[in-house]
Amino acid sequence: MDFANREYLFLLLLIIPYIIWYVMFRKKKEPTIRMSDTFAFQYATRSWKVILMPVQPLLHILAFTFLVIALARPQTHDNLQNESIEGIDIMLAMDVSTSMLAEDLRDDTHHIQNRIEAAKTVAAEFIADRPNDNIGLTIFAGEAFTQCPMTIDHTSLLSLLQNVRTDIAARGLIEDGTAIGMGLANAVSRLKDSKAKSKVVILLTDGSNNRGDLSPMTSAEIAKRLGIRVYTVGVGSNGTARYPLNVGGGVQYIQIPVEIDTQTLTDIARTTHGQFYRAKNANELREIYHEIDKLEKSKIEVQKYSRRYEDYQRYALAAIVFLLLEILLRITIFRRIP
Repeated sequence: MDFANREYLFLLLLIIPYIIWYVMFRKKKEPTIRMSDTFAFQYATRSWKVILMPVQPLLHILAFTFLVIALARPQTHDNLQNESIEGIDIMLAMDVSTSMLAEDLRDDTHHIQNRIEAAKTVAAEFIADRPNDNIGLTIFAGEAFTQCPMTIDHTSLLSLLQNVRTDIAARGLIEDGTAIGMGLANAVSRLKDSKAKSKVVILLTDGSNNRGDLSPMTSAEIAKRLGIRVYTVGVGSNGTARYPLNVGGGVQYIQIPVEIDTQTLTDIARTTHGQFYRAKNANELREIYHEIDKLEKSKIEVQKYSRRYEDYQRYALAAIVFLLLEILLRITIFRRIP
């Protein structure tokens, strides 16, 4: 905690003379009854009101203390600072073509997920397990664009990841298809200026390259020259997969062939000194991300920023409560008879 007007804290020194005054002089001004002999009262028990009399000055002190703290304007100590942390720079390149709606990924409970939801779930777990890494997200279908640039603000990244949908291609917002070369090139462009020793692209797709102006191997050669390793993941079962079709306001399922260009994905990984993985179910996909999670780390410089805000309200409220409590006790329990 920091104080915007810390000079007001010197007012707390006034508590010392107040205590001295109360102990040495206040009691002498209290009205008393003159008695010829107090022998008869020496064994009399003290009433609870007498015992609680010191509560009044204590409430005065507490009210004054919290009032001074509120005047000093306590604030959260948030700022912008550079930190050196262990991590690597990672771009996730995720296929969002309509074929990612195919439902053929089973988990341990035999629950079937479509490919896009399984990919998002496992990617979210991967991001959560690497809090010190700069991670970004590229999505691609027939075209590619950056969903989130590299950041250590993983809360924002996870929010943008959850907003990923395959309907951007289905609705014609981007061209449908699988532009692996363009997706990889977009991810590489985000890493080319990185100062990290380890730069990685994790490219996930369920098809073969059939769109885009750049071939996958051209993008792989560019990644190699920039020292970027590419881990490729082919997701989808073998043979055919169940695919949902909207027909007359309802959903019907058809079987579509699984066509993953494993050779191209293998060549991309080999060219960039990465590795190719094949995921035929949700658990295999999770294990792949766990294996990639063991990548080497390197030091990177990051900037952390957090918001500064006023925090005086609770101290002002406490001062008011103690003051009102003292007044209430003075006019009720400790009320004096004139």
